[in-house]
Amino acid sequence: MPKNILLVEDESSIADNVAYALKSEGYIVTWVNLGEEGLECFQHGSYDLIILDVGLPDLSGFEVCKGIRKNSDVPIIFLTARGDEIDRVVGLEIGGDDYVVKPFSPRELVARVKVILRRRRDDQPFSAKQGASFSVDEEKRQISYFNSILELTTYEYGILQMLLKQPERVYSRDQLMNAVWASPEESFERAVDTHIKTIRAKLKAINPGNDPLVTHRGIGYSLKLGPFHES
Repeated sequence: MPKNILLVEDESSIADNVAYALKSEGYIVTWVNLGEEGLECFQHGSYDLIILDVGLPDLSGFEVCKGIRKNSDVPIIFLTARGDEIDRVVGLEIGGDDYVVKPFSPRELVARVKVILRRRRDDQPFSAKQGASFSVDEEKRQISYFNSILELTTYEYGILQMLLKQPERVYSRDQLMNAVWASPEESFERAVDTHIKTIRAKLKAINPGNDPLVTHRGIGYSLKLGPFHES
């Protein structure tokens, strides 16, 4: 079944090229040029992925992303003219799955879309893996914490899933990037730190008294399974 892509981009020349490239690969594309229109389309439609420009004329792409993340973990790729690392970090912190800096090749963007959607589809299922306060079901692509399903982005899910496979094992940033990112050389180590920060916040929102993520300074991260206390 063709995947539905929502494209929110105010520059028609960019939108035309991106839409053409996506449609050529069999995707169904809905294009709007304002943030408010993007939110309205999202609320009334069903999309498999959203491509979101940061510099929209009404709402910023970051604001649109925050609105979407209130009730959905649909993959979001940011388009940005800003190359500063801080802008990329902000985008990841608020729930973005990837980013492409303008000017870019539409083929590159389509490749990133394919990678993200393939990761969602191709995770090998296993019967819900139970680990103390966590429950992982890869077939449904869900991780629950104290019986509450976590709303995770693509990379957040991949990192937490990786840590849960071998609790207590310390993974370096490079190991996590190589396991989770399709093209780790195109990302940066701080991206892992950013995603760990957002995962930790989501876990604490469910159970403030526990922090299962362990930071090993200068090395990487691990996950402990307990003992925990219900909040």
